[in-house]
Formats: sequence, C-alpha cells, structure tokens
Amino acid sequence: MDPNLLLTGLAGVIASAAPMIFAVLGETITEKGGVINLSLNGLILLTAMAGFATAAATDSVLLGFVVGMLIGAAVAAVVAFTSITLRQSQIAIGFVLALVTRDLAYYLGSPFTGQSGPRVPSQPIPVLSELPVVGRLLFDHNLVVYASFLLIVVSWLWIYRTYPGLMLQGIGERPTAAYVRGLNVNRQRYFYTIVGGALAGVAGPAYSLSVKAGWQGTISGLDGIGWIALAITIFGGWHPLRAAFGAYLFALLQWLSVVLQPVLTGIPSQVLQVAPFPLMILALLLVNVGNTDWFGRKLALLPERRRKRVQNLVRTLNISPPAALGESFREPH
Repeated sequence: MDPNLLLTGLAGVIASAAPMIFAVLGETITEKGGVINLSLNGLILLTAMAGFATAAATDSVLLGFVVGMLIGAAVAAVVAFTSITLRQSQIAIGFVLALVTRDLAYYLGSPFTGQSGPRVPSQPIPVLSELPVVGRLLFDHNLVVYASFLLIVVSWLWIYRTYPGLMLQGIGERPTAAYVRGLNVNRQRYFYTIVGGALAGVAGPAYSLSVKAGWQGTISGLDGIGWIALAITIFGGWHPLRAAFGAYLFALLQWLSVVLQPVLTGIPSQVLQVAPFPLMILALLLVNVGNTDWFGRKLALLPERRRKRVQNLVRTLNISPPAALGESFREPH
C-alpha cells in the first residue's frame, strides 16, 4: 500500500473514532460510579438527529453539540432517578429508554432526513500539522477530534490522580465505606451519571456534524453503535486509556473492512462491513475468559512453565467490573 494512502487512512481512523471516545468514556465514568446507562444506543441516535437538526436550523454547529449534551444529560437523569431514587432495575430502564429514544430519533428526524447542513470545519494546528507522520495523524483534524484527545487525558487524570476521582471509584466499589467517610453516595451517583450521559450525548452530533455529516434516518448506519460502545466499556476494563484503545481498535477494524474489500473478492461486501461488530464481541469474550471455571480447569492441565505464562497473559487481559455496579445504595440509619 502507498505510504501516503496508509497515513491518510490511519488519520481517518483516528478521526472516525472520536465520537466513540465520547460515548465510551462517558459510559466509563457513569459505570465507575456504580450505575449502568444501557440507553446508549438510542441516546446516540437521538442526539445525532437533534444535533444535526439544531445545527441545520440555526446554522450553528456549536448549538448542535450543546443540544446533544443536554439531551444526553436528560436521558441520563431519567436513568439516575428511576434507578437511584425509585430503585428500579437499571438494566430494564436503560433498555426501554434505548428503544424509546431510538424510535423518537427516527420519528422526529423524518423532516430532516437527507437535508444538507453545516459540519465541523477542519482546523490543522499550525506548525505541528507540518511534522512528518505525527502531524498528519494527530494535528490535522477538527476540534471534535482534539477534544477527544483531551477527554482521554482529563478523564484518566480525574479518576486516578485526584481526590474526587478516588471518591468516584469508592462509590462504585465500596459505597458503604464511601458513605462512612462522609460522602453522599446517591448524590454523587446522580452527578456522574448525568455527566457521563452528557459526554455520551456529544457522540451523536460528533457523527452527524463531523464523521457522517447529515441525518439519514434508518440508513444512517448508527443503529448498533451504542451497543458496541457498551461492549468497549467492558473491554476497556472501566479504564479510560484501555477504553480509548478499544474505540480506536473498532475504528481500525471498520477501516480494514473497507480496505480489504477489493482484495478479498470472494467474500461478500456485506460480511466485511459487519465483521468489526462480531470481532469486538470476540475480543470482549477473550478478556473475560479468565473468569470462567472451565478455563481454570483447562489451565490446570498444562505444564507448570506454560501454565504460568498463560496465567500472566490472562492476568494482564483480565478485567473486573466495579464491585457495586448496578446495585442500589440505601443509606444506613
């Protein structure tokens, strides 16, 4: 492959992964606090439609992103209220909201289907964008991509290098201990659920105003992206850096499915187009295999040296969810 074409393709992978970064890191923050927002798929569709419709009506891309964030925060607030205050099943509520918001997106978005509208302009960073290789890959994008880079760094620093971040981990791992230390667990869960929803709400406009400009209704290609974002959150082990890697990996697989179509002529193009989705699910299974009983039994049959090598590899890949994820918290009286 032509090196220049390869560089262009990889730059495209980084750009196309930006919306997924917002969705995955928003959900990572939410689940770090112990709440599951399963509405992500419909939320992304609704915010993509609303963000584009707002930008098209007002000719303001910024306003489109603000509307997306507000809708994401509102949907997350419903999840928080029903699961934290009413103590209903987070899984059931999230799944219902995913269906409702998806149908709302298609119904309300009908007048805007196929319309043209504004999109986020490219803004190469002076000097840095001229650097060999790195400049093209990292510094020749738009503000959405740069914001996704910043979000990765800030979320990691916040969770692992600040006191509020440690408290966030506490309400997801040991909420009773966090309460004893004087933290209002449910109030904090409300806050991080809404913040995570607002970040996930950016993903929709990031698609319809940047990556896939416009709203195409049921053929927009966005239905299912939210479920992949949830899978990548798990694949990432609820860690911002690993979750970001999962988002870039998914974007890379999507790009490869396009690049390989002319080469693998014997495989129907539809198979290659959907291949990234089962491949991500397979990767998710691989990182969770170390938690299964059957794997432990098979591992015990290996020679000691080989068993230790496999154990070290599995330990590196193995992930565990926040201990109190999906569980309601009642303040002791």
